[in-house]
Amino acid sequence: MDNDKVLQNEQDNAGVRVPPPLIFLALLLTGLWYDSPWFEGHLSGLGVTVAGGLIAVLGSVLILLGTPRHSKAGSNVEPWKPTTTIITTGVYGFSRNPIYLGMAIVHGGVAICGGSIGALVTLVIAVAVIRIYVIDREERYLEAKFGETYTSYKAMVRRWL
Repeated sequence: MDNDKVLQNEQDNAGVRVPPPLIFLALLLTGLWYDSPWFEGHLSGLGVTVAGGLIAVLGSVLILLGTPRHSKAGSNVEPWKPTTTIITTGVYGFSRNPIYLGMAIVHGGVAICGGSIGALVTLVIAVAVIRIYVIDREERYLEAKFGETYTSYKAMVRRWL
């Protein structure tokens, strides 16, 4: 299907209505609330705080490297807005979803920093929700809109890592 015929009777977006950062944040806070010492006014140990902090910084770097590529390419980062091009350079050369990967890494880092097994459990749930609710929709949309351009990219670059 060529670009001119894409989704003639549908909106030009992936159909995602809940912002992915909100999904990660809601599940992270739920997990932290369940068992983090932070909610009792205490800090975690120095080792886990530093380790988790470093992991969260790594995830933040991925987000910060991926997000500006959308505006530079003249496309939208929000999945409820139209995608105008497939970005294949920079962090998109090794992950089709570097921003979601970054969000997952930040979630994991904060969970570790907060000493929360509950937040690690909700990380698994968040990744599953993002995969099923967001990424699956985005992939169907991008295949319909960009055809071979997207399927070739998809064949060369992994979904997460």
